[in-house]
Formats: sequence, C-alpha cells, structure tokens
Amino acid sequence: MANRSIATDSPDLARLRHRFEGQVLLPGEDGYHQARQVWNAMVDRKPALVARCASPADVAAAVGFAREQELEIGVRCGGHSVLGISVPEGGLMVDLTPLRSVRVDPARRRAWVQGGALLGDLDRAAQAHGLATTAGNVSHTGVGGLTLGGGMGWLARRFGLACDNVARFEVVDADGELLHASESENPDLYWGLRGGGGNFGVVTEFEFDLHQVGTAALIVDLSYTPQDAPAALRRWRGLIAEAPRQATLTAWVGTTQDRPMATVGYVWVGDPDPGRALLPALRDAATPLAERVQEVSYLGLQRIDDEQQRHRLRRYWKGHFLRELGDGAIDAFLARGADGDDDPALLPFGSLQSYGGAVADVDDAETAFSHRDALVEFVAVASWTDPVEDQPRMSAARRYAGAVEPFASGVYVNALADEGQAGIQRAYGADKVARLAALKDRYDPDNVFHLNHNIRPRKEQSR
Repeated sequence: MANRSIATDSPDLARLRHRFEGQVLLPGEDGYHQARQVWNAMVDRKPALVARCASPADVAAAVGFAREQELEIGVRCGGHSVLGISVPEGGLMVDLTPLRSVRVDPARRRAWVQGGALLGDLDRAAQAHGLATTAGNVSHTGVGGLTLGGGMGWLARRFGLACDNVARFEVVDADGELLHASESENPDLYWGLRGGGGNFGVVTEFEFDLHQVGTAALIVDLSYTPQDAPAALRRWRGLIAEAPRQATLTAWVGTTQDRPMATVGYVWVGDPDPGRALLPALRDAATPLAERVQEVSYLGLQRIDDEQQRHRLRRYWKGHFLRELGDGAIDAFLARGADGDDDPALLPFGSLQSYGGAVADVDDAETAFSHRDALVEFVAVASWTDPVEDQPRMSAARRYAGAVEPFASGVYVNALADEGQAGIQRAYGADKVARLAALKDRYDPDNVFHLNHNIRPRKEQSR
C-alpha cells in the first residue's frame, strides 16, 4: 500500500466527495487535526485523507477509494487501541464517529448500535429502561473495537461477553458489499466477528441483546500495605469460585500519594444490599488501611474510570490470562516487575479482574474469542506525559508482564500491544488461527483490513 498525499484537485477525490454524505478531510482542512487524534498521545500519525462516514454507503465508498488509490486503511471508532492502529500514516482513515446513534426496543430488549458509538452512548440509551448489556469499564471506549475483540465488562460473569450478546452484525466487506452476519446469515462470519477483531470488514451496526439489571451498583475496595497484601490477595483468590455471578472481583497494585498500595475488592451490579454479603469474607485476611464501600448508579460505575483513562496521556500496556492464581503469581503481581534499581514513580500499576460464570458457559469453539477458562485477566498499565519517559515506562511494563508470564495461559486480544504474530498465536491458539485465516481467505483475501491484530490470509502465511 502507498503512503502519499492526495491532490486537492484530484478528479477521483472530487468524485468521492460528490457522493459522500459525511466529510472527506485532507491535511490542513477544518476538522482534520481533531479527527486524527486518538486516545494514546504517543500516536501522532497523519493520514492522507480522513473519511468521516455518515452511512454504510460512505464506508463502502471510502474502502473503494482507498483500494483504487492503494492506500492503507485504518478504521476508527473510539480510538482506544494502545498502538493507535486506526491512524494510518499517509493512508485513509475510515472515521466512524459520525455513526453514533443507538436505538432501543425495551419490549424486545434489543439495541441497534451504529459502528461509531461509544459505550456511554449504549449505556445511556439502555439505562433509560433499566436495561444494559455487557460493555467495558470506560464510557468513551468504542463499542466496535471492544466488542469485536470479545468485550469484558462488569456484566460478563452474569450475561457473557459483549460479543456473546450480539445477535446480528451489519458489515461492509473489503469489496464494499454490505453483509449481515448472524446465526442464520453468513454464520461463519458471525463466528469470526465474535472475538476475531476488525479483520473481516467494517461493522456499521451491532444488534445487541439487553438485560434487565436495574440502575444500581456497588463498589468495594479494601486497601493494604505491601506487607499485608499477600494475605489479602490469597483470601480474595479464594472467593472467586464462590462469588455470585453478579460480582466481578478486582485487585489492583500501584502507588497512591507516593505510597505503594494494593487493593482487593469487587464490583456488584444490581441491588447493593445482597452485594454487601461478600464483604465480611473479604475482610477476614487482614485489617485494611482503608475501605471504600460505595453505592453508585450503573451509569456512574461505567464512568468512574473515565478521568483516569482520559485522552492525550502517553500509554502502554501488556496483559495475560491466568487459569490459576498461585502464590508465585500473587508475588509477581505485587512486585510490579521491580528489579531493585527502578525509580518507583516509573513502575506501572497492575490489575486483576475475575472471569468465569457466563463467560465460561460458552463452549470455546462457539466463537473466535478464546481462553474462556481463564480465572483472571492481568494487565500492566503505564501512563505518563513526558516523552522522555517513553522507553523506561514501556520497559518497566514489559518487565512486569514478563515476570507474570510464566503463570499465564494466554492473552486477551484487546490487551495486545506490540507482540505481533506471536501475540496473535497466544490470543487464539493454532487451531483458531487456522480457522480465522480460512475465514480471512473468504472475506478479505488481499488483507485490505490489516491495521489490527492481524490474521493474515493463508497465502501471506506461506511466503
């Protein structure tokens, strides 16, 4: 694919603009700079053209133009990829953000969500009726990227992953054709879109199942010193198997007000009173330094990390799935990859989130998403503002993830960063990679959609 500029007087560009409902932006035009900015401030690439699509027909036209001009295609929804892969240098950005509408049928408990919608758009529309579906933990994340990779959230242990709740996809494929994928329409594509990422086309609409969850939630966090944290983590570990599905257990380690600290706790969605029943068992291990037992609205829960996860910070992460959480894994988690010579201020923080429940109820072969037998997901996260810190921050996160990796069983595709094809193999395993590659051969044999955690067509794998 070429990386080049597009002449403002290009006849091909004029034809594209003539039939486009949305906006076609070149560098220097109003709105271009804002459109190319994404969540991770380390990403500063400049597309040759930004196609702000207002309809599936716009998406098809943008894809067709990019192929004719031999431009790389990036697809932007929320822009939360840590690699910023939606922003192709010298290529064409398919910007879905104008496609943000959400329509809810409360009687059928269904939502139709356009491909550029954010999680907050979906949450607000559904919560007007006391309904929700599994969505991630930051409201300005894109529905599309989250769901296509699987989609973990506070409702997953009760109702399955976001991808498990999609009844139908509307997709523009590499040839510009509008397809639908469901159990009865293109079922092979339906399988691949539930966890296979953006490899097979541009999803312009999701049809979700919704669930009656009410509007209340409970957050519980107990804070510990590093000395007391191992006992607290072991007690927390013991609660995972017995916790009701309404509870998602959480743990965190990092620095608070220049002090190393660890927390254990859980998030409960629904009536808070039954959710408090877990608290005495969690307290058994050691006396916490502090407790947070906070009743919030479900919408408040979904927005609670928005500021911490705000745009324009420099970011890097690494993740793993763990089937077990032995004492060695707990020690590695709490150590944060420190080697004795680190500046503590540069160490990443780590988090654990429990899986199981409805996530594990789905047979592993039923969707492209893998590792449904995970007990917890681990993520090492670094965020900072000074470019001078880029390498030490990323190195520390890699070292932390490396210390936890001996205990890992795989990785969540949405937690991949720069692992390349080795990461793809860890995310899916050899059998699913082969099945996904066969699907790629059918729907995108030329690998038009490769700016993602890429499943290569089999002809590329043989080179």
